[in-house]
Amino acid sequence: MFKRMLSAFGIGGPSVDTVLDSPHTVPGQTITGQVRIQGGSNDADIDQIVLSLVTRVEVERGDHEYGGVSEFLRVVVAQGVHVPAGRPLAVPFQLPIPWETPITAVGGQRLPGMTVGVRTELVIKGAPDKGDLDPLLVGPLPSQDRVLDAFGQLGFQFRSADVEAGRIHGVHQELGFYQEIEFFPPAQFAGRINQVELTFVTSPHELVVVLEADKRGGMFSGGGDAFGRFHASHEDALTTDWAGAISQWLAQIADRAGQSGYGQPGYGQPGYGHHDEHGRRRGPGMGGMVAGAAAGVVGGMVLGEVLGDAFEDDGGGMEE
Repeated sequence: MFKRMLSAFGIGGPSVDTVLDSPHTVPGQTITGQVRIQGGSNDADIDQIVLSLVTRVEVERGDHEYGGVSEFLRVVVAQGVHVPAGRPLAVPFQLPIPWETPITAVGGQRLPGMTVGVRTELVIKGAPDKGDLDPLLVGPLPSQDRVLDAFGQLGFQFRSADVEAGRIHGVHQELGFYQEIEFFPPAQFAGRINQVELTFVTSPHELVVVLEADKRGGMFSGGGDAFGRFHASHEDALTTDWAGAISQWLAQIADRAGQSGYGQPGYGQPGYGHHDEHGRRRGPGMGGMVAGAAAGVVGGMVLGEVLGDAFEDDGGGMEE
């Protein structure tokens, strides 16, 4: 089905549909597919065919949080495309998935609140014509899956997931945002820890696991957040005792109120320092805006656009 007519050509113009060979992928992989164009009543010329990856990102402005659609990869897959009248044309493509792409599916199930999609854009006479958004199911890498398995073994319960604009102190990031997967803690920590947030920052050679625990304050101790950071190669992550490391870290922060965070020997050092309540670095004179690369994310975002609504409701749309 060619579902979208190119508005720049008006009635009788060509229509376009992007078809993925598979919607399933993992960070660092390359997806393939075709941009299929059906010629209209007249010949048409398209300056560029552009594919981009987009996701929903939450941005804090002062005491308020706003959602918007952020483009985090943009690739020109063809230029100077001539579409004969009434003729079909298929343009194959390859699209690399960045290593820091948010996870949207775990165990074959969609992760509630998470959306990543491929957006098709055709540039005609200098004017972009944005087409369909095709959803991707981004699963965890084997190294990430080992950490998620440990959360399940320890009795964590999934709470929510989102993508936050900003950077994590002490961790190198290619993208100006990071994913937070929030869990309710195991029963033995109830009453001492409200929730634990898990963030993966992944590169071709390394997995960084960032943990943030929201400590519950008591009569003689304050609450607040504690941060832990663990580094491992993808190979070492497959044999690391993540359940043991995470359990010991949790026990330490639950029993020693007022400390910033703890790491375990052999798993790297905790990352803590100049964070706000969500672990983002803030700079001077921002007026409440997120600092650094997050400003670039905001600049490339369409605030208020709902990504889920942008997917075609054809049975393959993103679910919330």
